[in-house]
Parts: sequence; structure tokens; C-alpha cells
Amino acid sequence: MQKKKRILLKIGSNTLTKETDNISRGKIEDIANQIAKLKDTCEFIIVSSGAIAVAKQFVKLESKESSVFVKQALASIGQPHLIRIYQEIFREYGLLSSQCLLSYSDFEKQQSKTNIVNTINVLVQNNYIPIINENDTVATDEIQFGDNDKLAALAASLLNADLLIIATNTNGIYTKKSIKNNAPKTITEVFSFEDLKNEVVQSKSTHGTGGMASKIEAAEISKNANIETWIVNGLEDHFITDAFENKVPFTKIK
Repeated sequence: MQKKKRILLKIGSNTLTKETDNISRGKIEDIANQIAKLKDTCEFIIVSSGAIAVAKQFVKLESKESSVFVKQALASIGQPHLIRIYQEIFREYGLLSSQCLLSYSDFEKQQSKTNIVNTINVLVQNNYIPIINENDTVATDEIQFGDNDKLAALAASLLNADLLIIATNTNGIYTKKSIKNNAPKTITEVFSFEDLKNEVVQSKSTHGTGGMASKIEAAEISKNANIETWIVNGLEDHFITDAFENKVPFTKIK
């Protein structure tokens, strides 16, 4: 049997909500549909944000604690709902899924890293799609900055992914000049990281906490592990399959 291509797919909050205030079941259906089409040649591991966005749909928390603790509480409320939505929709497409909560400290201890690799390999071998999110109840890194971009890159490196796909709300990375001219032009291929960093415009997404700078940081981590990174517009339908067929503009970081 031909070895399947291992893809680490990172989905940010803005993609999951389609830039609204609600999680888009239609977007999760789009993702499930694409994974189902590719399952004979690719195996997927997902890093998904969105727990806080789910909770905000039906909960308003009052607290004297800092906003970070409120966000941690919202993540705790929203995470089970987020996984339930994934499981319900994926099941309709014949896909099995599981939940894995990780934090940065897990990537610093050898025993933890071994456990992560062994557990996720068993899941993938048995046709389960691991859905990873940061354990926001005990860690605040992604809440404060990053929107799971760095977590996705660390997971891709640890799990020997062949490709890291970061779904965002732009057609990849645009040149700084084209943004100033209000005519965004995608950088399709990147070979020099220093040149790329000079092109990045600092901005944050509506629900996420990352912006393009954190995606560059993630791509650098995966590059050091010899993993190619694609930054793709996840708001579009069929964004994974269209990228594979080069039907859409996106950024490919070699």
C-alpha cells in the first residue's frame, strides 16, 4: 500500500465562524467533505480553535477576574460543544474524530512528547481524526497570542507531518505594496524567510489572536523540521482540494 500523506490542518476561529459571531456548521461540513474525498491518499490531524467563539454564542459571563480568566472559562464551556459539532458532522461523512487537548509544556518534556506521538499514531492508524486544541483551562498562551498557529507547527514537527496547511481569511500572504495600493497580491512561493518577514503587515483577525506574524512564526518552526507550509483562504469552499489542484491563489512556503 502507498503511504498516505500526513497533513496537519490548522483551522482558526475566523475560518470556523466565516467571520461572523457564530460557528459555521456549513464550514465544518465543507472541511469534512474534503477530508472524505482525500482519505484514500491523505491522513489528517486537525488543530482547531473556536471553543471561545462557540461559548460566546450562548453564554455571557460576569466576573471580577481578569479577561484572560473569563476567556479560559469560556473555552472550558465551549470546547465540549465544539467537539460535539465536529463529531456530528464528520460522522455524516463517514469520518471518526477524537479530542486531544495539549499545551506548550507538553512539547518540552520528552515523556509527554512520546505519549502524544504514540497516542495520535494509534488514533490515525485506526482511522480517527485527532482534533487538537490548546488546554485553555491551564494554559493561556494561545488565548493571549497566536490562535493555535504555533501549536499547529509544533504538532506538525512532532508528528512528522508532510504538510502544514494553515487556513486563514486571506488568499495567503500579500505583498506589503499591494496592500497599500488596496489591490492585494498573493506571494505564491517563498524561499527566503527574511524577505517574507519584511512583507508582513501586522494585523489581527476578528475572533482570532494570531494575525499573519504568528503564521510566519509557525511556518518557520515547520521549515526547521523540513515541513512545507501552505497558507490558504479557509473562507472559500473546497479550499484544501482547490489548493492541491492549484485552482486558487495561496502562499506556499517551501
